[in-house]
Amino acid sequence: MSAITDSTIMHFTSPPRTATVLLTSMRLKLTIAYDGRPYSGWATQPNATTVQDLVQDALSNVAKETIKIQGSGRTDTGVHADAQVAHFDAPAHMDMNPYNWVPALNTKLPATIRVTDCQEVADDFHSRFSAEAKTYTYFLATCPVLHPMLAGRAWHLPRQLDPDFLQKALDHYLGTHDFQAFGALRGNESETTSYLRTLTEASLQSTTDGYLLRYTGDGFLYKMVRLLTGAAVHVAQGRLRLDDHLALLDQPSDLPHGRSPYCAPAAGLTLTEVTYP
Repeated sequence: MSAITDSTIMHFTSPPRTATVLLTSMRLKLTIAYDGRPYSGWATQPNATTVQDLVQDALSNVAKETIKIQGSGRTDTGVHADAQVAHFDAPAHMDMNPYNWVPALNTKLPATIRVTDCQEVADDFHSRFSAEAKTYTYFLATCPVLHPMLAGRAWHLPRQLDPDFLQKALDHYLGTHDFQAFGALRGNESETTSYLRTLTEASLQSTTDGYLLRYTGDGFLYKMVRLLTGAAVHVAQGRLRLDDHLALLDQPSDLPHGRSPYCAPAAGLTLTEVTYP
């Protein structure tokens, strides 16, 4: 038998390992503007056309799979938005640049809804729970004849308003208060529901056609801005005394002074900004 030399030894090695690539999803923040008139508000609801549904449909169409979004909060039927915020997790297999989501979505949305911005955010960002403040504006049109371009975008009040009393009523809202009397019931309230909210702005600006009211706070109850506006307008029209208006705030839980019955129409209300850290 011939000797085995080094040259005849066969060396066996393991096949090279294939690197495993872990695909991770990207959390994206959308800024969305819409005319609220054609829709039953922001939030998904049965047998209704909502902004959330249409944006989700557009996202799912682009991604070729079902995508759900979470908004910063609800807006009611007929209420508008300049800067509603929502977030979603893009599918891991999609590497589309955030900027490119904007035109991709807008081609699949009606002209009354537009995505104006898309940004990558941290994985723990939440459009609702990460928000520090929201700003709403409400337009009061006091011109004798409402211009057609303001239809559905303003509360037409040709009766004279006293701007000084309007501002005094708005001043009542500043600071931290129990706003239970200025919140409509959703039906999910409990004994632990808090009605404390802090408003850092309740301002009045005169315009050519009327007045623009601006509210900024750490949160708002259901229909709160419309109820605040309706009560302030009644003060400005001399139909509600300032002391009676003030008595609606910070009431005990049994509301001895009742709930404010003055709810402004949805048409003049716009969500203009959601602020994050």
